[in-house]
Amino acid sequence: MSDWSPSSWRDKPILQQPTYPDQNQLNKVLNELKNYPPLVFAGEVRNLKEQLAKVTNGNAFLLQGGDCAESFSEFHANNIRDTFKVLLQMAVVMTYAGGVPVVKIGRLGGQFAKPRSSDTETIDGVTLDSYRGDIINSVEFSKEARTPDPQRMIKAYNQSAATLNLLRAFASGGLADLRQVHRWNLDFAHQSEVSKKYEELAENIENSLNFMEACGVTPKTYRTLRETDFYTSHEALLLPYEEAFTRKDSITNEWYNVAAHMVWVGDRTRQLDGAHIEYLRGIKNPVGIKAGPSMDPEDLIKLCTKLNPENEAGKVNVIVRMGANKVADGMPKLVRAIEAEGLNVLWSCDPMHGNTIKSSNNYKTRPVEDVLTEVKQFFQVHKAEGTYAGGIHLEMTGKNVTECIGGSFMITEEDLSSRYHTHCDPRLNADQSLELAFLIADTLKEAHK
Repeated sequence: MSDWSPSSWRDKPILQQPTYPDQNQLNKVLNELKNYPPLVFAGEVRNLKEQLAKVTNGNAFLLQGGDCAESFSEFHANNIRDTFKVLLQMAVVMTYAGGVPVVKIGRLGGQFAKPRSSDTETIDGVTLDSYRGDIINSVEFSKEARTPDPQRMIKAYNQSAATLNLLRAFASGGLADLRQVHRWNLDFAHQSEVSKKYEELAENIENSLNFMEACGVTPKTYRTLRETDFYTSHEALLLPYEEAFTRKDSITNEWYNVAAHMVWVGDRTRQLDGAHIEYLRGIKNPVGIKAGPSMDPEDLIKLCTKLNPENEAGKVNVIVRMGANKVADGMPKLVRAIEAEGLNVLWSCDPMHGNTIKSSNNYKTRPVEDVLTEVKQFFQVHKAEGTYAGGIHLEMTGKNVTECIGGSFMITEEDLSSRYHTHCDPRLNADQSLELAFLIADTLKEAHK
């Protein structure tokens, strides 16, 4: 790695980056950020990698979820709490009903930048820069709002720091106690069949805890009953920001991205000779690779080898995002290629990005049925290939939104306008997320018989 540095990506071709009008202001902000405290610590990253190695080896399951893109306007403790609660609900469903430990990673505390299909957007004959996430510009359609502003990176850092602080408090301060399993439910979730199913499961967990407590196993004596490990992740898209938070660990003398425990590269920026892969190959964090229908098996092998030359288990997570009914065509060849090379890879499913459609009333949405179908097909491929389906990667929220149609609560296209709050892509709400968790739990239980 003598030819790598946190800034060596600057010599490579790069995509999906904003053009800042004032380079001096940009450099000033980046120099300021380089002196800011880390958001996560190298030891935490190493702990996550150990847990992801267990997933890679088929002994745990990865649940990764959160906002499509965090925003400044929706930053609120209640929103963070509710998303954390839903992830806990999903994890306990998978652990109890599925019979495997669940590693929990949020798309939180730094998921601000978004790739776009076009550099510009035109409305009523006016063309402006595309919205690229609150860390870069604003969603409002005006020249001033859409002009990239480096000061937004400082605001994104401060919001990420506050989010991490709250998540750590939730994970270790009592909210994650399994005795609170009933209280994790959200008011609106009580209206569905899925929530009734969850309530039954919660009763079973409470009975199990009562039995264990009678045997001397209590939350006071066993940390895992009262606390949980919770990690953060984001797409490493805005490389100047990522570089500012790339620090050398004083214990191991290795480089870590201290803005998140795990980062990933998107389907649009995973070029082998590109800047994003150049940056990611030098850090010790676990790294995700989004793999869409265009992913070539040979390219995937080269990417995994470049990002994980020592073939460590827990280092690389291939996040498959094909779209419903495209999994059988695109995914088996990727799995076979990786298996033939003997590479250690954690396979997870992103059933969101390949299933985005436009509704008849012009809302971007995702049919829950398509999401469920892609997850089922993902598990079917792994079963057929004799490999392990290790994780799920979701855009979801604890808010009572109406952004994805269908599900057991049957959100219709007409319902979309009532609570459509996303700044980018449509998210599953708590009810829809729980429905998916039960599906995965049943599949995991079958796989581990």
